[in-house]
Amino acid sequence: MTGSWEARYAAEFFGTLILVLLGNGAVANAFLKNTTGNDDPGLANGGWLLVASGYGLGVMLPAMIFGSISGNHLNPAITIGQAVIGIFPWAHVAPYLIWQFLGAIAGQCLILALYWPHYRQTTDNEAVLGTFATSDHANSQLNGFVTEMVGTAVLIFGAMGLYRGMFFHQNIDIANIGVGLLIAAMVISLGGPTGPALNPARDLGPRLVHALLPVPNKGSSHWEYSWVPVVAPIVGAVIGIWIYKIFFGL
Repeated sequence: MTGSWEARYAAEFFGTLILVLLGNGAVANAFLKNTTGNDDPGLANGGWLLVASGYGLGVMLPAMIFGSISGNHLNPAITIGQAVIGIFPWAHVAPYLIWQFLGAIAGQCLILALYWPHYRQTTDNEAVLGTFATSDHANSQLNGFVTEMVGTAVLIFGAMGLYRGMFFHQNIDIANIGVGLLIAAMVISLGGPTGPALNPARDLGPRLVHALLPVPNKGSSHWEYSWVPVVAPIVGAVIGIWIYKIFFGL
């Protein structure tokens, strides 16, 4: 990382904004009524591949833009996991988390503004919530926790390998593309039970927007589940980064 701490905070804000804008924007295009990605009410014609592509690009592009400035965390679980393992200073954890959450909120507000007519036409309040935050489709917080924990552990383990693996030391952009593909694969393969979040800011920030703003046709924000996509990714990130360190070092 080469930027000043102020530049790093700004990079985390704008990077997380782009992540949420492209990721949750893809969900909105796939699930809201009468969008180009979903011209049949209630049917996500854009499909899960559309959503996976949005999130994959939403991580890959900020990594290319901001990776050399802030390390492109965009995720409180990554920041906390790196601090626990000793490769990120605890003194800057709180500012990183604050700017990540603010970026997620700003990105979701842009989605709400852009898709406002389609929110007004979509009467399925669960579909509306799905463009903001995640839920467990089996109605099991335990299933949601395990899914988010394991998914984030695999994500962080894979990302550590991509950025620190011997094949990508001389070409960081190939690693950035790899992380984008990894995110897309995670959404496709492990996204069935919960969404998934894999990122506390990506879920909690937009959930706050859903709860506080006058979103058309919104129902419950499901705060009883909201702790899962916050706590489970943090636990998973610590597990994933520790496993990588134990077997391969840092």
